[in-house]
Amino acid sequence: MIFAIAAYAMTVSDSRPFCTTCHLMTEAGVTHKLSTHADLSCNECHAPHNLLAKIPFKAKEAIRDVVYNVQGADLPLGPNSVTREVVNANCIACHARTNVDVASMNVKPYCVDCHRNVAHMRHKPVSTRMVAYD
Repeated sequence: MIFAIAAYAMTVSDSRPFCTTCHLMTEAGVTHKLSTHADLSCNECHAPHNLLAKIPFKAKEAIRDVVYNVQGADLPLGPNSVTREVVNANCIACHARTNVDVASMNVKPYCVDCHRNVAHMRHKPVSTRMVAYD
């Protein structure tokens, strides 16, 4: 019974409706809902898939989000290096079949360096999206 409740809580707290209850995530929620990744929960991209890594990661990130919201921030908290690694690993894992044919996979350290807004800005033409040039 306890495991069923914990599994349900984990599923609910991974979802877009839950994540967008914070005012900072409203825009990300709307754009995610319109994206090609709309069928995925937020944490399928933004948290580790391994449950033993996911639980402490979610707890730490939840504390950061709550603090940032309480401080009255107007923009979402930017990803730290750990979050960027998690998102990148999830991109690579989910798109492994596609990545086999990509010759330039190691040009930049993170997938989102070039594909920054894919999940959240589906209707914005690729040619007008910001790309990190480091």
